[in-house]
Amino acid sequence: MKNEVKTGLLVIAGIALFIFGYSYLKSNDLFVSDRTFYAVYDDVEGVVNGTPVTVNGFPVGSITDISFFKKNTLLVKFRVENDIKFSINSLAQIYETGLIGGKALAIIPAMDNSRIAVSRDTLKSSIAPGLTDLVNEKLTPLQENIEMMIVSANNVLEKINSVFDDPTRSNLRTSVSDFSETISDFKETSKMLNSIVKSNKKSINNTLDNVNSLSKDLSSISNSIKSSELESTLMNLNESSKNLSIILNDINNGNGSVSKLISNDSLFNNLNDASKSIDLLLEDIRLNPKRYIHFSIFGKKNKPYEKNKN
Repeated sequence: MKNEVKTGLLVIAGIALFIFGYSYLKSNDLFVSDRTFYAVYDDVEGVVNGTPVTVNGFPVGSITDISFFKKNTLLVKFRVENDIKFSINSLAQIYETGLIGGKALAIIPAMDNSRIAVSRDTLKSSIAPGLTDLVNEKLTPLQENIEMMIVSANNVLEKINSVFDDPTRSNLRTSVSDFSETISDFKETSKMLNSIVKSNKKSINNTLDNVNSLSKDLSSISNSIKSSELESTLMNLNESSKNLSIILNDINNGNGSVSKLISNDSLFNNLNDASKSIDLLLEDIRLNPKRYIHFSIFGKKNKPYEKNKN
């Protein structure tokens, strides 16, 4: 074989290796047949050529090209192996693979009866919220609450400063000093009480003994009262109370002369009529004494009573 032929074969092999290596670096497998799909995004979140494409976390392809599209959108071109089938309504979603794992493109198959997606179809696009977005979403209300707490704390501190002005602070200092003096006075008083108790310990003990003996005497008196006729007296008093209650019930029910005297108005009416008659009699005696009293020194006959015309 001539050197020119060997050189040509080496050049062809080098070109083939270069194409294979370039395709490999771009995550394009020359020996695997695949399909090409598109998706349009407003922001690709940092994905680049060669970013893996997954279905349920399993790699099935990669992104092959990203280019500007109309109205400042981005057209993402990616390849998927032929043995993966999904609906035309499936979703091409950009998501974070981890804290430091970068981005990836996931195909979320649609569970419907639409047609199977074929090569060069454009899928619906979306961007999954990342960890930063979730943290910001959680921290935003917390930040607002913290700001509100800080504002409230500032208001409280301002009010406290307005209340605790110079005269108030001086009064507080004076009160604290007076309280300290009061505590010291209490300590001295306590010491004095201790000394008094120690010096009069015998007298206090004698007083306690007297109180104890007095308590014993009272206990003996109580026992003697219990043993006396107090119990029978109380029983008689109870019986008298019951009899009195029976009498009052009879009076309330109208039984007996006492109840008639209390409840019947005839006696009162009779007494009232008698009082009126006595009044009339006394009045008649005062006006006509000759009718009732006859007095003569010489035995003169009394004149008959003449009724007063008035």
